[in-house]
Amino acid sequence: MSAIRCCRPSAKPAPPLPRPPFRGPLGERIHREICARCWDEWLRHQILLINHFGLDPRKREARDFLYGQIRAVLFDEGEVAEIDTSLKGTIR
Repeated sequence: MSAIRCCRPSAKPAPPLPRPPFRGPLGERIHREICARCWDEWLRHQILLINHFGLDPRKREARDFLYGQIRAVLFDEGEVAEIDTSLKGTIR
């Protein structure tokens, strides 16, 4: 498996994803431009977003938000949502 030059500025050449992570143009773009290491980092960040914002990925609004965050985080296209960790471990 050859390495790709990931489009993220901090990334070094790394193994590509074996296949697009999902169907559609965004999935194909991720497959072409994002390395497996950066995609794994995104998946961990996505879990934080889902938990922090109480997202239900089965709902269209949640998926649209997450797709927007993929573009913001991986491709620097848009505003990255802030996760407030100052209340970590507290119950509201």
